[in-house]
Amino acid sequence: MSWIREGELNILEKISANILKAGPMPKHVAFIMDGNRRFARKKNMERQEGHMQGFNKLAETLRWCKHLNIPEVTVYAFSIENFKRTKDEVDGLMELAKQKFERLLEERDNLEKYGVCIRVLGDLNMLPHDLQQIIAKAVVTTKAHNKCFLNVCFAYTSRYEITNAVREMAWGVEQGLINASDVSEALLSECLYSNNSPNPDLLIRTSGEVRLSDFLLWQTSHSCLVFQSVLWPEYSFWNLCEAILQYQLSHKSIQKARDLHREHQTLLQLESDRACVEEQQMQHHGNGKPVDTQRRQEAQLHYTACREERVQDFIDALKHKRDSFFTDLCSSAISA
Repeated sequence: MSWIREGELNILEKISANILKAGPMPKHVAFIMDGNRRFARKKNMERQEGHMQGFNKLAETLRWCKHLNIPEVTVYAFSIENFKRTKDEVDGLMELAKQKFERLLEERDNLEKYGVCIRVLGDLNMLPHDLQQIIAKAVVTTKAHNKCFLNVCFAYTSRYEITNAVREMAWGVEQGLINASDVSEALLSECLYSNNSPNPDLLIRTSGEVRLSDFLLWQTSHSCLVFQSVLWPEYSFWNLCEAILQYQLSHKSIQKARDLHREHQTLLQLESDRACVEEQQMQHHGNGKPVDTQRRQEAQLHYTACREERVQDFIDALKHKRDSFFTDLCSSAISA
């Protein structure tokens, strides 16, 4: 089964899509694709076939998203917790992933035609080396594409991602790229695996479970969460429309919460910069004559500009480190 499924919507689907698109549409949708194993039991088939049907549904869902002008999709493909499953099932999932990423590389023309950028979020070091190399090829091959984005969370949990982001900031301080005072909520967001993407507008979980299972906990604090009872391989265009409609009904309150959070972040950063400037001035001037307002404002503007430059240099260094990981894997695959 191809990753890129072509084909038009039927007349009723087109009409419904046009009606939906008259309202606010999510630009980024995340899916917890739950229910593959239950679907397999329901149909008396092997678990592996259930996972295969789940992948086929992903390809179909991506086509619907394309027709609905949703440019970015993130999927929870394999949790770190899934390594606790039986060896046969884990090995089967690794082999399925290998086959699908190999198939992806065979579709380069289609990926270029539609401008599809593939990103894989997670700790790839946990995966078999040959799978790491194939994933790296897919990421590097599609890196320059910018029309639509598919983020595949593989060997991923949100708590692991957040912990890793803290490690990255600690690395930045150790390397002298940033100061400890530069650490902030906004900087942590830049250190997440998902730093290249806007936060999801809509998160959908199938199969009737009403929990996030350690998926995008940081990124979905101001997202519309929709839990649907349908098993993932049975997901339909109408299920997706229902979820989007729920997002539209919640859009105003979500946008208001995001705006308030953004304002609060700005205020916190301003207060942090002010405190750092005051500390510097105390060290330089001691108990001498107080610094006048104009000089204090100039000092704060200077400090903010220096901090922003420092942080940007750190983010660039972090990006280079991550890009090098993928390019080095590609090089090792070519030379092997």
